[in-house]
Amino acid sequence: MNFNYSGILIGVATFLIIGLFHPLVIKAEYYIGVKSWWLFLLLGVVAAAASLLIENLTASVLLGVVAFSSFWSIGEVFEQRKRVEKGWFPKNPKRKK
Repeated sequence: MNFNYSGILIGVATFLIIGLFHPLVIKAEYYIGVKSWWLFLLLGVVAAAASLLIENLTASVLLGVVAFSSFWSIGEVFEQRKRVEKGWFPKNPKRKK
């Protein structure tokens, strides 16, 4: 019996990629502020373009996951600012407004 591990690999990698973006959003808002949305946009566009150009299906899918996790993070940076204002996360005292 042969097993196809691609689905499991993609599932685990997707879980890890999404899990990685949560602290990235928190750190980006803390150190850069909402201006960091440009970085997530740039990463998303680059990853989406790379996903279109790569022939390997698994790599293409994972780059697509990175791209759309980046696009989702744009909104999350603005939501993170609201969470900081509510006191749920620390505000960076060294960053200017």
